[in-house]
Amino acid sequence: MRCPYCQSEDTQVKDSRPAEDGAAIRRRRACPVCGGRFTTFERVQLRDLVVVKKTGRKVPFDRDKLMRSFDIAVRKRNVDPERIERAVTGIVRQLESSGETEIASDDIGLLVMDALKGLDDVAYVRFASVYRNFREAKDFQDVLGELKGKEDED
Repeated sequence: MRCPYCQSEDTQVKDSRPAEDGAAIRRRRACPVCGGRFTTFERVQLRDLVVVKKTGRKVPFDRDKLMRSFDIAVRKRNVDPERIERAVTGIVRQLESSGETEIASDDIGLLVMDALKGLDDVAYVRFASVYRNFREAKDFQDVLGELKGKEDED
C-alpha cells in the first residue's frame, strides 16, 4: 500500500481487526520512510459494478460516493454512523448479489431512499428533494404525506 504522505510503496501493517460486522478488515499502517500513519479498509468485492446514468453514460460504481450521499442527507442529524455504514454495506451487497453488472442510477437512488426512510425522516426528505428534483412546495408535501402514511402503518 502506497503512503498517502510521501508516496513510498513500502508501508507496514501495525494492526488489523475486523470492521463493519466482519464485512471488512481495518488496518493501521505506518510508513518507515516518513513516519506517517494511516488507516486502510479491505472489503470483499464480488464483482465490478457499473452505474448507468440517466444520460446513458456509464461510470464505475463508487462506494465512497454512496457514503457521501448518506453523509449529506444526514448532516447535522443525530444518526449513529454505524447505522449509516450498515445501510451502505447492505445496499452494496444487494447490488453485488443482484447478478447484474450494470445498475441504473435510479435503482440505486430508490435503495438509498428506502434505507433513509428507516434511518431518519429529515434525511429522507432531504435526499428525496434532490433525487426527485423538487420544484415547488407541493413536492415536499407529497413526500411528507408518504412519511405520514408510514407512521400510520407503524
